[in-house]
Amino acid sequence: MTEKQKNLVVRAITGVLFVTIMVVGFLSPTAMVALFAVITALALWEYGGLVNDRVADTQINRFISTVAGVYFFIAVAAWRTGIVDNFVVMVPYVLSIIYLIISELYTRSRSAICNWAYTALGQIYIALPLSLINILAFEMAPDGSGIHYDMLLPLSIFIFLWVNDSGAYTVGSLLGKHQLFPRISPHKSWEGSIGGGVFALIAAGIIGWIANNGAEPHTLSIPAWIGLGLTVVVFGTWGDLVESLFKRTLGIKDSGNILPGHGGILDRFDSSLMAIPAAVIYLYTITMI
Repeated sequence: MTEKQKNLVVRAITGVLFVTIMVVGFLSPTAMVALFAVITALALWEYGGLVNDRVADTQINRFISTVAGVYFFIAVAAWRTGIVDNFVVMVPYVLSIIYLIISELYTRSRSAICNWAYTALGQIYIALPLSLINILAFEMAPDGSGIHYDMLLPLSIFIFLWVNDSGAYTVGSLLGKHQLFPRISPHKSWEGSIGGGVFALIAAGIIGWIANNGAEPHTLSIPAWIGLGLTVVVFGTWGDLVESLFKRTLGIKDSGNILPGHGGILDRFDSSLMAIPAAVIYLYTITMI
């Protein structure tokens, strides 16, 4: 077996395990919250390491930033599930951010502004988007009887992204001629992006049809599901490009090596960091129309 074949096997095994863990994690609300709390921690820790190692004269508090981001995720989950119903749950998070700002007075850093900026970026770019998965997963039951866990809605975001990635790679490999964004990601093509989007929209239509032909039809109609798929594809592509820009700025190929053959946590969740907030905004928008 050649080295290329070995890498392909490793990549395939890692991919299957990754998808399995993700799908199983969505089967129960507790597992979902625990899974994404871990993902948030790993992503923030990875991000902090990249910043500290690759950005000149910049050292953020990797541990406190990670703990703060994970706490924010758990706080949003607690609020969304009804465990807490007021702002007091956010007080520890606010205090941790205040600490991260004031502590720069005592670090004697040559670039406190960069430390503040990269610390804030980690919270905005990673902790906030991942926390919004709780908005998709938990909602008031249609009959007002309590909080309802909707496994399909957050899981569908990742299904659309996976289908889009696979379709874009396949179509791009076969037909790709026109570069999508050569300055940031020269291997992506318009043909691949459009092809991946078409596959994702088909998947959205199928999920919408299944969701609305059961004993209890989903609150989203089939056209709304297709609109969600389109939103996820567009913003997921931007999310991929944003992370590519981040890595190109730091001069690295992968964000890490925790997932053999697939790189780091940020490499696997880059698209979702833009797609999840966009999906939340889309769903709130269509409910107001």
